[in-house]
Amino acid sequence: MALAISPSEALWFLPFVVPICLWVMWSDLSAMRIPNLSVIALAAVFIVVGLVALPWADYPWRLLTMVVVLVLMFGANVIGLMGAGDSKFIAAAAPFIDPGDVGPLCLIFAANLLACFVTHRIAKHTALRRLAPDWISWDRGRKFPMGFALGATLIVYLALGAAYGT
Repeated sequence: MALAISPSEALWFLPFVVPICLWVMWSDLSAMRIPNLSVIALAAVFIVVGLVALPWADYPWRLLTMVVVLVLMFGANVIGLMGAGDSKFIAAAAPFIDPGDVGPLCLIFAANLLACFVTHRIAKHTALRRLAPDWISWDRGRKFPMGFALGATLIVYLALGAAYGT
């Protein structure tokens, strides 16, 4: 599977994005919230590193993507489709995605969502739960820490872009 993102672009972003995504994943699993500071940090990484990683003509369009997605995700949050943290994370992650990769990204997200959901539920109902007994996500009924899947998706997308980008 070839991706539209260039390997160079993915490699520029990857070392900065991975720790932030891991923070988001951990925070959402443990506290069922995505810290605003993590979303600001992700957006800041794009704003700074994007100047070096992207062709100059693409940079403003990717910034515009962040704004458009933020407006759309705000609407999704208002009507109750998702949490505010998830909405803000998606907006901050949007400019990292090459516009030509929206289709493959949906497939990556679907696979990641399924894998993260199954992993979370297995851990929740087995002895693995004892590794993190105080995580709020264990006891939130049907709610799922979507930051787990969203963070993993961005990491996997950039890693695949580094390996299979064009």
